[in-house]
Amino acid sequence: MLVDPRGRRIEYLRISITDRCNFRCIYCQSKGPFKFLPHEEILTFEEIESIVRVGVKLGVKVVRLTGGEPLLRKGIVELVARLAKIPGLEDLSLTTNGYFLSELVKPLKEAGLKRINISLDTLSEEKFSELTGGFSLKKVMEGLYLSLSEGFTAVKINSVIIRGFNDEECEELAKLSIELPVEVRFIEFMPVGKNSLWDESRVVPISEIKERVERLGKLMPAEKVGKGPAAVFRFEGAKGKVGFISPLSSHFCGSCNRLRITADGRLRPCLFSDEEINLKDYLRGKKGSLEEAFREALRIKPGIGVKASTQRPMRAIGG
Repeated sequence: MLVDPRGRRIEYLRISITDRCNFRCIYCQSKGPFKFLPHEEILTFEEIESIVRVGVKLGVKVVRLTGGEPLLRKGIVELVARLAKIPGLEDLSLTTNGYFLSELVKPLKEAGLKRINISLDTLSEEKFSELTGGFSLKKVMEGLYLSLSEGFTAVKINSVIIRGFNDEECEELAKLSIELPVEVRFIEFMPVGKNSLWDESRVVPISEIKERVERLGKLMPAEKVGKGPAAVFRFEGAKGKVGFISPLSSHFCGSCNRLRITADGRLRPCLFSDEEINLKDYLRGKKGSLEEAFREALRIKPGIGVKASTQRPMRAIGG
């Protein structure tokens, strides 16, 4: 099994399948121009499937597909179908900006996708356009409602809260959990990559976010769906839940159960560290087995309280 030297059992694998994204979100942009990967550098479906098969053999139970925007990857439904058939994989999910969901949500569900996370940081059409570089909130909301109608195990909303931009919307976003069977998850703004927007003063700690959200009513502990780091609650009588993720103010390194794979095949033991293993060397015969690569990742996985120092922007890592 995948257990690191600190006793953390690794059961969760996040795989970026593309670094492309249609949005140009202000908290994801680097200071300089972003250079997309050449197509030949991106992992093939066959390589992704091989990696997942080995991971599952070693104890991985959950796989999440990310981007960039994963729904931009041609053949995404085929990939989901291939991974969903791997024996021992208990949960297959996907994180998306939601813009293409209305066209793909039904075939994704039929292919075997179990859960969906939709990134949604504002309910203001004007702010949404400013945030994403001119895209429409209406199309994302359409994808959200269609996702709810398809009967996924869970539909979650990821909201990054940034002081001076959307921190006044905490209550409005949390209201979605009262009206809809969704889990609205509030996430602290993180210093990932050379982000032009990043400033520590823009971070709204989870303690403050929770205080704002509780203006709507008392939050009660709720059952989690999945193996993520969120602390989950619900309002009395609500259809959904509210989650809080605090990577900065109250890190969860001690219970981290995940590894990440970038679109170009780099196995990252930690989001905040640029120490990586090039899986292509193992896939293409230059080094040993994929199992050895996973074992090496466990060896170099950092301990508690890692300082956020990664130079890669979020779209290059996969979240």
